[in-house]
Amino acid sequence: MSYLRIASKPLKGNILAQPSKSMAHRAIICASLANGTCKIDNVVLSDDISATLGAVTSLGAVVDIKDSLNYQGRKLITISSNGSISSDEKTIDCIESGSTARFLMPITRLDSAPSTITGSGRLRERPFNIYKDLFTNIGITYKDNDGLMPIYLSGKLIPGKYSISGDVSSQFVSGLLFALPLLEGNSEINIIGVPQSLPYIQMTIQVLKEFGISIEYSNDYRKYMIPGNQSYKSKPMYIVEGDWSQAAFFSVMGAISGQITIEGLNPNSLQGDKVILDILKEMGAVPTFDEKGITFESSALKGITVDVSQCPDLVPAIAVAASKAEGVTSIINGARLRIKESDRLMTTCKELNALGADITEKSDGLIINGKPGLVGGKAHGSGDHRIVMAVASASSICSVPVVIEGYEAVKKSYPEFWDDFITLGGEVEFYG
Repeated sequence: MSYLRIASKPLKGNILAQPSKSMAHRAIICASLANGTCKIDNVVLSDDISATLGAVTSLGAVVDIKDSLNYQGRKLITISSNGSISSDEKTIDCIESGSTARFLMPITRLDSAPSTITGSGRLRERPFNIYKDLFTNIGITYKDNDGLMPIYLSGKLIPGKYSISGDVSSQFVSGLLFALPLLEGNSEINIIGVPQSLPYIQMTIQVLKEFGISIEYSNDYRKYMIPGNQSYKSKPMYIVEGDWSQAAFFSVMGAISGQITIEGLNPNSLQGDKVILDILKEMGAVPTFDEKGITFESSALKGITVDVSQCPDLVPAIAVAASKAEGVTSIINGARLRIKESDRLMTTCKELNALGADITEKSDGLIINGKPGLVGGKAHGSGDHRIVMAVASASSICSVPVVIEGYEAVKKSYPEFWDDFITLGGEVEFYG
C-alpha cells in the first residue's frame, strides 16, 4: 500500500477553499434536467463529482469539461440537455459516491426503462432499503444482491404521498425532491421524527429554487409539498461556493497549531458544516474575518459537548481539535457515522489514538480527553478521505513524524488536499 511521511510541525499561510462538493452535486443534477445549456464554474473533479458527471451522462445529458478561466486549477463544466432523461436501458456506476446513488435513483424512475445502479468499495455495502420500500409500494421493480449493489430498477415513479423516517440519510429526501416536481401530479414528503442532516435538505431546496423549481415546506421541515408539472430552467452560469466541510480540517489546524487563512468561504452559506465555526468558537478559538477570508490562530481550547446529528461529517475534524483541548469533549448522536466510507466512530478513535490521543468509542459517539499535544507515529487511512485528512491535521501537534498508509483516499472529495497542505508549509514525502 502507498504511504507518506509528514514532518510534524505547525502550518501557516493562505489557501483557497475547495468548492463545495455538496453544492456541485446538486447543480450538476439540476442542470442535467433543464432544457438548455448551463455552465458550472469552480468545480474540482473529485471521484465523487466525476461519478455524478458520469451518471447524468448515462441519463442523456451532454457534458463538456474545460479549465476554468476564473479559478486556477479548477474546472468549468458545461451541461446540455433537452430537459428529459434517456428512455434507453441504463447502467450507472456511482463509484463510491453515496450522494450520486441516492440522488439519481429516483431520477432514473422518471422513465420506466430499466436501470442498473452499481458502485465499488464500501458503497456496495451502504443501505438503500428506504428506496426499496418506497419503490416497491408503488409498483417499481427493485432487485438487489441480498441488500447490496448492484441494484436493478424498472417502472415509473408516480406522484403521491411518501413517508420517510427522520433518522436516515437526508440524501433520500433530496433524491425525491429532484424527481417529484417533474411528475404530472402533486406530491408530498412526510418525515417521521426529527430530520437528520437538515441543512443538506435546505441546500437542495436552495439549488432547486435557483433552477426554477418550487418546493413548499412546513416550519419544522417535516412536510414538503411538491407541485407537479414543473420544469427545470437552464441557468447560464452557476458558480460553486467554497466548501465548509473540507475547510473544517484547515480551520482546526489553524486553531490548534498555527495561523491559517481560508479564502472563498461564504459566511452566509446554508451548508450545515459551517457550524464548525460555532463549534471551534465555543471551544475557545477566535476566528477573524476580513476581505481575504477567515483566519484561525492557535488558541487555548477547552472541551465541550457536541451534538453531531446535523453535522456528522465534521466528527473527524472535531476529534482532532478535541485531542488538544483542555478537559473532556463528548461527541453525541453520531451513530450514522458507522455507515460512512468507514465506520468513522471506530476509525477516528483508532487512528487518532495511534498518534497518542485519548479517545473512547461509544455506541453513538466519542469521549475525548484532551492533551497538550500528540506523539505521532503510524496510522491508516482506512479507505476514508476524512480519516486521512484528520490524521494529517493531527500531525501539526505531534512531536514525531506521522506516517499515513492509503493517503490517496483524499481523491474521493479533495484531490488537491496535499497540494494545499504543502502550500501551508507541510513537509511531505510520498512513497508508492
